[in-house]
Amino acid sequence: MKLRREPALGLLLLCIAAVLSCTGKTENEKAAYDLAGRIVPAYVKHIDFVEVPSATDFFELSSEGKKLIVKGNNANSMAMGLGHYLRDYCHVSVSWYADDPVQYPEKMPVLGSPERVLALVPDRFFLNYCTFGYTMPFWQWRDWERLIDWMALEGINMPLAITGQEAVWLEVWQKYGMTEEEIRAYFTGPAHLPWHRMCNVDGFDGPLPSSWTDSQVRLQKKILERERALSMRPVLPAFSGHIPGRMKELYPDAPITDITAWGGFDKEYLPHFLAPTSDLFASIQKDYLEAQTALFGTDHIYGVDLFNEVDAPTWDPETLAEIGRKAYESIAAVDPDAIWLQMGWMFHYDRKHWTPENVKAYLQAVPEDKVVILDYYMEHTPVWTITDSFFGQPYILCYLGNFGGNARMIGDLHKMSARYDDVFSNGDANFRGIGSTLEGFGVNQFLYEYLFDRAWTLPRDDKAWVDRLADRHMGKEDETAREVWQDLVDKVYKTTSTSGQTTLLCGRPTFRGHWNWGCIYWVDYDVDDLAKAWKKLLETDSDRDTYRFDVVNMGTQVLGNLAPGIREEFTAAWEAWDKEKAKALSEKFMGLIDDIDLLASCEPQLCFQKWEDDAAKFASSPEEEAYYRENARRIVTTWGTGDGIRDYASRQWSGLVSTYCKGRWNLFFTRALEALDADSPVEMDDFNAECAKWEEDWVLENHEYSRNDTPSDYKALCFNLIEKYGI
Repeated sequence: MKLRREPALGLLLLCIAAVLSCTGKTENEKAAYDLAGRIVPAYVKHIDFVEVPSATDFFELSSEGKKLIVKGNNANSMAMGLGHYLRDYCHVSVSWYADDPVQYPEKMPVLGSPERVLALVPDRFFLNYCTFGYTMPFWQWRDWERLIDWMALEGINMPLAITGQEAVWLEVWQKYGMTEEEIRAYFTGPAHLPWHRMCNVDGFDGPLPSSWTDSQVRLQKKILERERALSMRPVLPAFSGHIPGRMKELYPDAPITDITAWGGFDKEYLPHFLAPTSDLFASIQKDYLEAQTALFGTDHIYGVDLFNEVDAPTWDPETLAEIGRKAYESIAAVDPDAIWLQMGWMFHYDRKHWTPENVKAYLQAVPEDKVVILDYYMEHTPVWTITDSFFGQPYILCYLGNFGGNARMIGDLHKMSARYDDVFSNGDANFRGIGSTLEGFGVNQFLYEYLFDRAWTLPRDDKAWVDRLADRHMGKEDETAREVWQDLVDKVYKTTSTSGQTTLLCGRPTFRGHWNWGCIYWVDYDVDDLAKAWKKLLETDSDRDTYRFDVVNMGTQVLGNLAPGIREEFTAAWEAWDKEKAKALSEKFMGLIDDIDLLASCEPQLCFQKWEDDAAKFASSPEEEAYYRENARRIVTTWGTGDGIRDYASRQWSGLVSTYCKGRWNLFFTRALEALDADSPVEMDDFNAECAKWEEDWVLENHEYSRNDTPSDYKALCFNLIEKYGI
């Protein structure tokens, strides 16, 4: 099958043709045409987008001769229709990453009969505050443009949109007596801003450069314009009580409490919280929302999260009800049409304090239908089932699926399917939508595609859906690939996501087990099942980038699963004082690290160099470039101060494996073998202190990550590794 990969000039000409074909179209139809021009430009002249009024989101696909007709009630529905056509009829997989080309057949498939599909829920939510730190802190417009297109193709219509808010706060806090220098020092570094925004940490890796805030305003305006054009309702932030410490001096009588602990951070970095019951809270809310609306407009839905992983000032239901009521009223006083969007993570994370009684008091203090709750972590605990469906307030059931952007094959499609079956049958009238609250992008995009398909009346059971997943990753129907993916979904993807899921080599070294909760390396599946699936997939062939990604990603996981066994053999030899064997096993482990890094280098998504280079693009001076690169290194390694969140966002990426991971394990094996030579034990407290210093030094230094030995034949490398390790 011939594939389209448009050269720059050809793409430009096709886009011009698409623009000319939009004459006389509605704004929604034009937005759909523009999207098609970016994703499949060669198809545009063969597609008619037709807007049809409807109270319920829907799309309809049909063929008239060689022309595809896509009908829908708005741009988002028509985009979902196009996405469904590409995925299920053209065997096309569109990545959420801009660097991944869209590969599609030259000839458009003709539909045998029309297909009409309705939305089962009105709201389809996407993103998490954390995603803006673990995936998107250094994105440019090109990256956002692809993600927004991907969201539209998946029918997402309620994206979180928190970019650029620091510029608003610069204006607001100066109004309350602070200097620009004080405010920039209050902000964190770019990658840590999500946790600053959630009242978890202040000032760390700051002050925030002006080059950053200026660029983010321009970026947010483009993001919002495109999302709104595609019939999305972006969720902008509102004031949630998080204030600078300087405000305690400027307003000594204000009811301000200190956040006493979060993430192991030193006291100097911990935030301060202003009670929503105060007049000052309402005043700041008014000033913030007015300034934000003047800059970015509004869609009347605001994210406000008062107690994300931090304690409320008190836990009696009456006070919590008053806090909830006042928080809402502060928004409604500025925007009478306001809807408050509340993360439900705290209702799962801190069930000790957020008892059903407290949840009820907090939520029912807000007028009905004026607050929407994100049931944040449904694969672990659907909170709607233990709170009487959030006591009548609307809620969106969300799949999290990823903590910190860890690169592991994690998820459970069958459990997800059952949980959605349950909520569609028993979720009560206030069940409003489905969504995803993933913390980072990475290796399991297909699970998010599955969950958003569940928002529509698509005539697919799970087996048929997985078959079509295999087809679009291969670019063709291939029974072997279908068998591989059914085996993966049935035998490997059977673990609910939790914090710290990574491979052993990504965590700080130890003789046994794992160093902390940030490195949970064991798996709940039979590692032989994954190895068999990998080898079986290698028996097939495809020119699709998605096929290469699957092969490389599965291979790095298979190799990563070998690490615990080698480490245990090393420990046994070390404890038996067998110096020769211990040395040989340490070399085998280090060789495994090298092989994983080499294999990962074959897949651009799994290369660390781009992460740092993207950060450096925001710099306006050599000093700023060093600052941005350091911030990019820190978030995926040491994270903060102390050991609280270290390794939480670890990635099995080429470049990071060969420098950071390899360096730590080299230090460990060196000290262990030196201890054998000296006939003495390894004091692990001393090693951890030495390792912590090494890690910090690594963050502060520049490194070279790119390889000059990446093989052009990634499959040949896989076969060599299979033979080398006897897989």
